[in-house]
Amino acid sequence: MNQLKSREPGSATLPGTLSEPLRVELIAFRRDLHMHPELGNQEFRTTAALKARLEAAGLAPKVLPGGTGLICDIGTRDRGRPMLAIRADLDALPIPDVKTVAYRSTVANRAHACGHDVHTTTVLGAGLVLAELDRQGLLPAPVRLLFQPAEEVLPGGAADAVEAGVLDGVGRIIAVHCDPKVDAGKIGLRTGPITSACDRLEVTLDGPGGHTARPHLTTDLVTAAARVAVDVPGVLSRRADARSGLSVTWGRIESGHACNVIPQHAELSGTVRCLDLPTWREAPDLVHAAIDEIATLHRAKSTVTYVRGVPPVVNDPAVTELLQTAMTARRGAHAIEDTEQSLGGEDFSWYLEHVPGAMARLGVRTPGDTRVRDLHAGDFDVDERCIEAAVELFTAASLIDATQRH
Repeated sequence: MNQLKSREPGSATLPGTLSEPLRVELIAFRRDLHMHPELGNQEFRTTAALKARLEAAGLAPKVLPGGTGLICDIGTRDRGRPMLAIRADLDALPIPDVKTVAYRSTVANRAHACGHDVHTTTVLGAGLVLAELDRQGLLPAPVRLLFQPAEEVLPGGAADAVEAGVLDGVGRIIAVHCDPKVDAGKIGLRTGPITSACDRLEVTLDGPGGHTARPHLTTDLVTAAARVAVDVPGVLSRRADARSGLSVTWGRIESGHACNVIPQHAELSGTVRCLDLPTWREAPDLVHAAIDEIATLHRAKSTVTYVRGVPPVVNDPAVTELLQTAMTARRGAHAIEDTEQSLGGEDFSWYLEHVPGAMARLGVRTPGDTRVRDLHAGDFDVDERCIEAAVELFTAASLIDATQRH
């Protein structure tokens, strides 16, 4: 785990903290989003709510070409100076919300179980604070808000957003992601890779079936599928550097309908994950070869559909230091924890293929709470004090970035 240098807060107080009325408004905004979750590329209500609130603040948001998501620039843009972008993702997950709270999801089998409602609210809050600073002449450089759809849809809405030009004029980009293992009021930081690559894998196996009394006259597809499921991860562990963490994990295997019939078709699907970019680029060829070898050994014909997902999020050292400096200025060095690289995927990585950036883990756990919550679980919830922490992080980062790159 990378160790980050600590800095104590400076004597000067940065402007841009959260007022009490706005804090209350943002909590209500987040709860409204939580009650009305929308899946990827369907975030029309969410987009409309953001657009209306930003316009009410005197800003001019622009909806992205797909009709969901938007960008909004704050301050007068200097064409010779790249902007800082602050990114949020909008979409929810196709799972039921099982919490007993007043703001529980009102949509069946839809839930903000990854914290995107929090991400969205914090970037909105930062934008409203920065807009007020700009009106007071206290925003030294323009900032772009980026609200992106479809993070949960491989290969991620970030790729479409980049294609739509959201990074035009942007020199750096920052974001947060909820972390239920970190206390609210704190963030986790790491220089270098902080998430992993994640791709989707679909495999079909075919061959002549027959009676289970005569497997030697058939292609025993159930056994073939079982061997692919068990042996492919083992083969890959000897084809790639172990430090890359290349792994295949299966989520579905289907084959056959009767106990005494060897089927003619089998299907497997799962994910491919790895920790570094070089191995991610090699992974499709390695996975194809391993599956073909195991299938051929069992006389099965294999067809592999390898769907590129996302590369790892690799935090830029200078931008990570910007987040560290910003959080230290707001809350002190004690509000920052070192964090480890996770095996989760995040399409924020697509932005980092074009500009330097960094993502922090946003603490959302109530201090002292011993319950184990996890992302992508139907009971996921947050301590809403995390909203104020993230808004203050983003506003401080915007002000400090302006002085660093003047």
